Amino acid sequence: MSTENKTYALAIHGGAGANPAKNYDVTEDHMADLIREGEEALLAGESALDVVEKMVMALESSGLYVAGRGSAPNEAGYVEMDASIMEGGQDGSGLRRAGSVAAVQDLISPISAARLVMEDTPHVMLAGSGANNFAREKGLEFVKDPDNYYMVPVGVNKEDLTNADLAHGTVGAVALDIHGRMAAATSTGGTFGKREGRVGDTPLPGSGTWADQNVAVSCTGYGEYFILAGGAQDVASRVRYAGNDLQQAVEGMLDDVKNLGGDGGVISLDRTGKIVTHYNSDGMKQAYVGSAYPATVFTFKS
Repeated sequence: MSTENKTYALAIHGGAGANPAKNYDVTEDHMADLIREGEEALLAGESALDVVEKMVMALESSGLYVAGRGSAPNEAGYVEMDASIMEGGQDGSGLRRAGSVAAVQDLISPISAARLVMEDTPHVMLAGSGANNFAREKGLEFVKDPDNYYMVPVGVNKEDLTNADLAHGTVGAVALDIHGRMAAATSTGGTFGKREGRVGDTPLPGSGTWADQNVAVSCTGYGEYFILAGGAQDVASRVRYAGNDLQQAVEGMLDDVKNLGGDGGVISLDRTGKIVTHYNSDGMKQAYVGSAYPATVFTFKS
């Protein structure tokens, strides 16, 4: 397939909970490899939806981030994870669909379960034991030995794993494929030491994740504040209704998060292939590439 004059874009993040005192070379190398793989997939004609799922699955399984294998126990002593995925239509298309899971336990890839909710049920979200049972029905893989599976993410002290005031994290991806379709995906283990049953913005399409015919957005940070600020859909609404460009929209939403007392970050792109990443925390693990962008990876602003 010829890719001449084809527009594409991809951005991924490994969470906005980066600590300036820590070294993130390992995660930056990992994300650099991932966006190269993602770029190759997009150039080969793969869909944005497939690519964002692949990116997030790899981030989940690595154990380097606060999602999937890098998730920490809640205050009751077991891991609960959340994820959502969303596909937006092409310009002029009414297609928009999403799926999510919340408070799932010991599932290898929550993002894959979220996609199956989108594609194989009439629902948008499944939670708790219902989501776990659905994933089993679909043959998804579960952790066989939880005590030895989960890892301490890069940049996190082991003693922080039970302190909700010290650490949080999320992984996510947004993509525009060469066919003009956009998608977004987000997955998390939530805040450390969180209350049993706590659900943040990540599994809520419109809060942690959004994709339509104009933009694709994935958020990371303290989820309660992103929910209250309108999160990813607020970015889309600022573009669609207020006429903001993507940079203005992202900064405006994050300003609301900050005014509410929170912090975090956003990766986003629009249908022209413009990529905007922005954060108001200390740092955000991120990487992006596109037809108008060289491969770029960093955690802290220079």
